Amino acid sequence: MKKLFAFLFTAALLSAPAFAQTFIEGKHYEVIAEQATSKPEFKEYFSFFCGGCASIEPLVQQLSENLPEGAQFKKVHVDFVRGASPEVQNTLARAYLVADALERGNAFSTAVFNHIHRQRQQIRNDGDVRSIALGVGISAEEYDSRINSFSVRMGATVMRNEQNELSRARVLTGVPTFVINGKYKINNASLDGRNFATELEQLVDYLLQKDS
Repeated sequence: MKKLFAFLFTAALLSAPAFAQTFIEGKHYEVIAEQATSKPEFKEYFSFFCGGCASIEPLVQQLSENLPEGAQFKKVHVDFVRGASPEVQNTLARAYLVADALERGNAFSTAVFNHIHRQRQQIRNDGDVRSIALGVGISAEEYDSRINSFSVRMGATVMRNEQNELSRARVLTGVPTFVINGKYKINNASLDGRNFATELEQLVDYLLQKDS
């Protein structure tokens, strides 16, 4: 009977959700707001011109596709990283919103990162952005009808307003920056570089559940 109890206890430990790392407020994450979002949310502030953002993009996409049920993923493009004019950066933000609405957000992001950081090509104008969007399967008709729509322009404005607000609060000081539930900012530097992907995934899951 004792052996059976020990076996069942061990099996329960192995099957129960647990975090190998103990995450500490002030070290692994900081509280940046009093209220959490109404729904669990994993948000990344990034720039297509950020090399670190390009490197971590495959991991971010993997995490976004494996979030707990009911959790949302959002990307916010910032324009304070040099690489193109403010106008082109705004077009990139709007093009991402178009692609995301058509369920091509990940494909578009990957294509833009590859264009800039692997192929070492510049994005000089709106036509370059359009070509990348069409290259990931978005039709010219869909792109042209949406890129200047009110909803897409408003979405880009919301991105810019969030960037400005968090920058003034000294929450957004660089990218990539990850914010969970609108309340917790992850301290990327606190994660073990040798086990970064696993620890980031565990920390995201931990914070997503923290206000449930």
